[in-house]
Amino acid sequence: MGQNVTGKALLVIGDAVTDVVALHGSPVMSGTDTAADIVLRPGGSGANTAAWAARLGADVRLLARLGYDSSAWHTTELIKAGVRPQVTVDPARPTAVVIAMVDKSGERSMLTNRGAGGLISEADWSPSLLDGVGRLHLSGYVLFAEPGLRLARLAMAEAAAAGVAISIDPASTGPLRDFGVERFMRESSPANLIIPNLDEALLLSGATTAERAAVLLSEMYGTAVVKLGAKGATAAVDGAVVATAAGVPAKVVDSTGAGDAFAAGFLTATLHGVSEEAALEAGCRAGAECVARVGGRPRYGLDLNRLYPIHTD
Repeated sequence: MGQNVTGKALLVIGDAVTDVVALHGSPVMSGTDTAADIVLRPGGSGANTAAWAARLGADVRLLARLGYDSSAWHTTELIKAGVRPQVTVDPARPTAVVIAMVDKSGERSMLTNRGAGGLISEADWSPSLLDGVGRLHLSGYVLFAEPGLRLARLAMAEAAAAGVAISIDPASTGPLRDFGVERFMRESSPANLIIPNLDEALLLSGATTAERAAVLLSEMYGTAVVKLGAKGATAAVDGAVVATAAGVPAKVVDSTGAGDAFAAGFLTATLHGVSEEAALEAGCRAGAECVARVGGRPRYGLDLNRLYPIHTD
């Protein structure tokens, strides 16, 4: 783990999720069996970002809501990663679960149940969470349920009043469409940095290229960083492209969490005060490291397909 950034902590608000990852070599056929290697991993966009940021040297806190079934396991995993978890345990609901089906190219399809994570709310917030924080980062998933939207509004308002920078990752095009593009832009307007992938950037901006999307989104947010996967990333500030970075070559095993790792690399680098170009490169390196392994988190010496232990009732 790297050197912590004194007085420049990162506060992430987002889901912690139990990921069931199925790596299948042949297409999934309806009505029959498909052979797969199946592994259990701690995941969730917010928790993944927090774990990678801690791995890269940031002082990180994660505000999340866990379920009764696996809260101790998730909390332990976050602490192992170097994250300071600020979690509430829901006594009536399980932790969020995602079943990720990953094909031989590393691309994934997901089945999602947000469980306890879908009920994170302003009741989970405390102004003390911002003590020593240099940036508040929100996973877009938080906004897609009404309790989380109220939390996001409160957290962003208090961060803005305290002079804390705010960033947001739009999360996924499906929920974005359901939530409403204009509504998302309005609710996330306190953020001064948005970090979408290409599909999300095109959806939000109405543009047809990454560069144009970055420019348009930067006019709204101040800074926009568009993640381009293997092709790298591009950044725009106040309506002009200011930096690009090439992708880092990697053998793709599982793309789960790559965007979260990129965001962590970029945010940690900016907390260190580096240029946009250097921050993009840091993000690309983290994303490349992530896709070369199963699951969305840094590893702790476990074999590629070794199952994690998990306590259940």
